[in-house]
Amino acid sequence: MIRKAVIPIGGEATRLRPLTIETSKGLVRLLNRPILEHSILNLAKDGVEEVYLGVKGYVNYTTLFDYFREGYWLKKKYGLEKEVRIRYMPRYESTTNGDAVWYTMQYYGIKEPVVVIQGDNIYQLSLREMFEWHRKKNAFMTIALQPVEDVTGFGVAKIDDDYRIDYFVEKPKPEEAPSNLANTGIYILSENFWEFLDEDWAKEMGEKRRLDFGGDVIPALIEHGYDVYGYPMEGYWFDVGTPERYLNAAMYLLDHLSAEEIEAVEVVRDVYMQGKSKMSENLRREVRGMIKRGQLLVEGKVLLGRHISIGGGTALEDAIVDNYSIIGRKCEILHSVVMDRVKLGDNVRIMNSIIGRHVEIGDNVRIVNSVIGDNAVISDNVRMYNVKIWPHEFVETGATLEHYTVRHAAPKR
Repeated sequence: MIRKAVIPIGGEATRLRPLTIETSKGLVRLLNRPILEHSILNLAKDGVEEVYLGVKGYVNYTTLFDYFREGYWLKKKYGLEKEVRIRYMPRYESTTNGDAVWYTMQYYGIKEPVVVIQGDNIYQLSLREMFEWHRKKNAFMTIALQPVEDVTGFGVAKIDDDYRIDYFVEKPKPEEAPSNLANTGIYILSENFWEFLDEDWAKEMGEKRRLDFGGDVIPALIEHGYDVYGYPMEGYWFDVGTPERYLNAAMYLLDHLSAEEIEAVEVVRDVYMQGKSKMSENLRREVRGMIKRGQLLVEGKVLLGRHISIGGGTALEDAIVDNYSIIGRKCEILHSVVMDRVKLGDNVRIMNSIIGRHVEIGDNVRIVNSVIGDNAVISDNVRMYNVKIWPHEFVETGATLEHYTVRHAAPKR
């Protein structure tokens, strides 16, 4: 059984902006809790007792540490059998996911097999079964492979009949792809993994810290005859590194996870509400009544957080509304995510969009295919189509924005 996991979570997550301007990508909220909390919970349920975060930069470290701390609270919150201890990489200047893992393992003296996952991945697999596969193959490194419909955005594996990996093709054209099996960034490393850096051919890699797993380490290991195997995943996997992928993952999980898995109660068919207190019970009763009286229209699946307020005449379809949000009258939220402490005025239509935390939106606003950063203010009568709004920005009354980004300089991470 694997007891330790390393999660490299450096970089500025530029693809997921504006949601990651002022917070780590691991803390972007998905199904009303941070992305990284989903991963750590999965690891804990598979027997992992220690999680090491390969953090880089001020924002990544401070936001992650202030939320997760040492991780002991997870046991009580989720009823885990054992505590999960979370530790952090000291302030080394890592430049790739591989050297973040190397620094972390060297500092903490880890001399046993570990699992490595990426900080912006959402996945479902049996780590126990993957480790059994790893041992059965006597692999030096095992990579979880996931079938994908569109190979153009991934590293795609060429494997033999035994699932040994011959090579990867990065972001191939469909006709040039050797398979449809994508590198998920979920790895099992053997207990002596980093000893390969003592080889003459690898010393320069180590000295120059050219240790990106996908770009450097894996191709070099395969070229020099190390046993690198693929593991066929059967569960879901999402790289939520862009707003589009984030929204796709949110809608998939909303549609496929059970009420228990999202810590919610099904108040009517396909409408789920979170919260365990007496106030939450009263709110569920109120929402159930609104739906039965036709004051709240719902289609598809809907997840509602704690302590929210919804005005009459509102319609929700495949929607997620996070804690403490206030939704005005005659609003429509369609195939969208509204994060916590958002305030919507009356007659607001949000479609295929992500609304960040603590955003204020006025009356008679239309937002389509857009992403609004935290703490932005959108005035009355605004129209937005394919727009990104940076945190803290203000959009004036009556503005119409199309294919546009409203931003200021991103802070130094």
